[in-house]
Amino acid sequence: MPTDQPPEGATSPDARPILSFTAKRRGKAPSHLADLDLTDRKRVLADAGLPAFRADQLSRHYFNHFEADPERMTDVPRTMVEAVQSSLMPTLVKPVRSLTADDGKTIKHLWELYDGARVEFVLMRYPSRTTLCISSQAGCGMACPFCATGQMGLTRNLSTAEIIEQVRLAAKACRDGDLAGGPTRLSNIVFMGMGEPLANYRAITQALHRMIDEPPHGFGLSARNITVSTVGLVPAIDKLAALGLPVTLAVSLHAPDDELRDELIPINSRWKTGELLDAARRYFVASGRRVSIEYALIKDMNDHPWRAQLLADELNKRGKGWAHVNPIPLNPTPGSIWTASTAEAQREFVETLLNNGINTTIRDTRGSDIDGACGQLATTVATEERIDT
Repeated sequence: MPTDQPPEGATSPDARPILSFTAKRRGKAPSHLADLDLTDRKRVLADAGLPAFRADQLSRHYFNHFEADPERMTDVPRTMVEAVQSSLMPTLVKPVRSLTADDGKTIKHLWELYDGARVEFVLMRYPSRTTLCISSQAGCGMACPFCATGQMGLTRNLSTAEIIEQVRLAAKACRDGDLAGGPTRLSNIVFMGMGEPLANYRAITQALHRMIDEPPHGFGLSARNITVSTVGLVPAIDKLAALGLPVTLAVSLHAPDDELRDELIPINSRWKTGELLDAARRYFVASGRRVSIEYALIKDMNDHPWRAQLLADELNKRGKGWAHVNPIPLNPTPGSIWTASTAEAQREFVETLLNNGINTTIRDTRGSDIDGACGQLATTVATEERIDT
């Protein structure tokens, strides 16, 4: 991945190489109700010659009833439908493929956006919650070698509405009983799909408000049930902390030492492991929310007991109880040299952390039989289409 080199002779620490994660410009996504706050929705309708009070009505259809087609809204006059569609409710996505796993408790969707870019989301039902894993970008610019999305490269950032539309579609699927077990309620959202969320900071923070704010402003979901992940964009972590929303921060660490993390997470060349953990600790102090440390266990790569001990030492020296480690057996990409740790290695890694007082829970993996890891379904479908042509 290209890097921006510092000017010749530069000595400032801030002149260290920074990975480029700027999205390619592919035009602007259609403006949508979910991009705007309620005041701006009213303004758009007024500019289109429509009554401003309809903004509240349309917003409640969208956020309360998960309806995005004005033709299906019986209280919207037929004479207004076309104007509403063009000004506030254009179609944002169309389905490409859906796969189910785990006896119908997991559904993975691949969607196509207005410009042909594609994104995935995964809806997962558990005994006590229903969780949606959503995408923030089409592709990803972080270039992590063990990640299917990272190897795709970055196409573009998603708009706020393109992010929120994933939530609406998932909430509708839950209500309509698409998951095994009958109708349920979407309760949890994790930004762990395609993309680096904090590289799309403005859209992410606007999307958080649409998720958390009460109808007609948003869905009224609990901030404490929303998790934002990052591979380590330190300044954006501090900005998120200053925002004051009590969402959970998840740090995709995957190695406690810079020597290995430089290889696994290229952005570590800009913000080192210690800087990242310091920022994560600051987030905990500011928000009161325990930070999740995500750690994909890769066979013979990062699953050594001494690395578990180093991870425990790094966390403990910054305080007790501020972080929770989620070791994740790697969901390998087909044909990749990267594979999951053995059960014995996983057990020893977890025991080392627990013996050092680190809260630790092995993450329940879902969808391994349906290209469950982010980016895998999009890659599979694209490969099939190339073969067909």
